[in-house]
Amino acid sequence: MPHDITRLHHVGHIVSDMTQAIALYQRLGFRVPPPSVPALAPREGAAPEPFGAANTHADLSRNFVELVTPVKPGNREGVPPDARIVPLQAPPEKLPLVLSRIDATSAQLAGWRDRFEGLHILMFSSPDVDGTGTRLTAAGVEHGGVNTVGRPVETPNGVRTEPVRYLEIDGAPEGRVGVVADLDPEFQHTRHLDHPNGAQDLVEAVLCVPDGQLPLVHERYQRYMGRPISAEGPVTLVAEADLPDLLPDELAPALPALVACTVAVPDIARVRALLAENGLPVRETARGEIFVPAKAALGAALIFREI
Repeated sequence: MPHDITRLHHVGHIVSDMTQAIALYQRLGFRVPPPSVPALAPREGAAPEPFGAANTHADLSRNFVELVTPVKPGNREGVPPDARIVPLQAPPEKLPLVLSRIDATSAQLAGWRDRFEGLHILMFSSPDVDGTGTRLTAAGVEHGGVNTVGRPVETPNGVRTEPVRYLEIDGAPEGRVGVVADLDPEFQHTRHLDHPNGAQDLVEAVLCVPDGQLPLVHERYQRYMGRPISAEGPVTLVAEADLPDLLPDELAPALPALVACTVAVPDIARVRALLAENGLPVRETARGEIFVPAKAALGAALIFREI
C-alpha cells in the first residue's frame, strides 16, 4: 500500500524581525518575496491596521520554507515597509470567531518565538489529507480535524486565493506539527523557483530530543507517518548527545527542538562559494553536506545536500 505521507510540505521559521530574516535568506541564496500581513480597520472608516502574523515563503518545487513573525495590532515593528497588507474580509457574524482564532495563533507564535527564535512548525504533505486524518485517529493520534483556509497567491493575472486543507496534531511539544494537502499543481507555475543557490526541494527536518526519550519520540513519529522512520527522511530524530555528530558544534536551544532543515541543491560547490561571498560561515557534516550554523541563521541551522 502506498504511504499517505512521503515528504515535507513546509517548515516554519519563527523570527522576531521579518526584515532581518528576509535579508538573511537572501544571503543564503533564496528568492523571498515581501511578506503578507492581515489587516483590520480598528473602527468604521479607519484604515486597516496589521495584526496577527506576517509571513512569506522561500518556495521550492514541491514545498517551501516559511518565515513568520507575530504582529501586535497596529504595530509594524519588524514588518518590512513593502509588506503586502491583506484586509481581512469576513461576514460580521463570523468576524469575532475569525479574530479570536488569529489572536490565538499570534499568541502561540509569540510564545514559541520567546522560547527561542528558530524552527517551530513542521508540516508533512499528503495527497489525501482526509485519509491521513482517518488513519491518525485509528492510531490514537489526536488532532483537530481537517480545516480549509485560503492563502493569497500572486499570479500573472493578479492575486488569487489558493485553498489549503490541513490538520494539526495535538500536543506535540516541539511546536506545530501537522499534515497539509499536496500543493495544488494549478499554482505551481506561480512559484519563485530560480534561487541563486539552486535550491530545489525541502527534504529533511531535524528534531533533537532529550537523551533517553528517543525511543518514545521515534514511536510517536512512526504513528504520525504511518510507517517506520527512514534514514532518508523526511524527518531525522537525534538525541541531544548525538547532535554534534550530525551537526558539528551545534547545540539545541531547548528540548525537544527542531534544530535544522535540509534543502537539496544540484551544485554544492556553487552554494559554498555563494555563502562565502555573502559572509556566512560554512560547516561540513559527516554525511558530506554543508550547513550554515544556527547562530548565524536566526536559530535554525540550514543544511545543503547535493542531489
